[in-house]
Amino acid sequence: MDLEALRVFVQVAELGSLTKAAVLLDTVQPAVSRTIGTLERDCGGRLFHRTGRGLVLTEFGEQVLPRVKDLLLQSSLLADEMKSGGGLATGEVRLGILPSLADPAIYKLYAKARDLFPNVRLHILEGSTGQIDEWLSNGRIDIAIRFRYSDAVSPNEHVLGAVGTYLVSAPGDAVTEGPTIEFQALHGLKLVLPGFPNPLRVALDHFAKQNRVALTVVLEADSLPIQKKMAAIGEAYAVLATHAVTSEVAAGTLQVSRLVNPSLERKIELATTTQKPLSLACREIASLVRRIYEEIFANAS
Repeated sequence: MDLEALRVFVQVAELGSLTKAAVLLDTVQPAVSRTIGTLERDCGGRLFHRTGRGLVLTEFGEQVLPRVKDLLLQSSLLADEMKSGGGLATGEVRLGILPSLADPAIYKLYAKARDLFPNVRLHILEGSTGQIDEWLSNGRIDIAIRFRYSDAVSPNEHVLGAVGTYLVSAPGDAVTEGPTIEFQALHGLKLVLPGFPNPLRVALDHFAKQNRVALTVVLEADSLPIQKKMAAIGEAYAVLATHAVTSEVAAGTLQVSRLVNPSLERKIELATTTQKPLSLACREIASLVRRIYEEIFANAS
């Protein structure tokens, strides 16, 4: 089997387009088309239906795609294990992270990994909590950095630290002028919040019902920049962790007050996939992430 041809097949199947696959593979569309044609001849069957909107897997293509993905995964793991035989971390590590947790951890991770593990390639994916959970469960990412609210921790999870939750507003706002604000004060405020099933939104609604607080959500936005912009222009209050707005607070473009009674403390968690064995590179990067967050919380205290 030509592993490179199989990789092309997977990219075309996932993107549904020869042109998009060519861009991702840094080649030209005719070369991708020839590869697929040769692979179909070798297989003795059509892998794709050609439609006006692109390429769609045939029934045969749908049958072989999971097996091809597994073959490529095992090939990659074997290559990494062989290269790591002398104790040298090598290969790609895919890490999923919430946008609000990326700064400054990812930049520190890149700098340290570059110096300590020059043969490791980092692939960072930003996404919502739901996306990251899905990527972790299907093995698309090796490591996840996310929030959690429950105290239960499974063997593949590690709590990195905890952060408070803050009401975020435009500078000079009277509601957030103090260092803390009672949860009850959210009653009737115009809010911009992520949509369901975001864990923060679920927790806010839970505590709101417990405390008989009416949440007035004028805009649902899963985008962190949109939430911060709405708060900065005074159109609505956002509810975020303080590290998500550190630079804006320092620059004087946002103002924050910590929510108390209840405080909605959020734990930052590192989790690893259970869909495949972790390579040496993944284990080293996971360990490095833990050390970086220890430094971040030590400096913040």
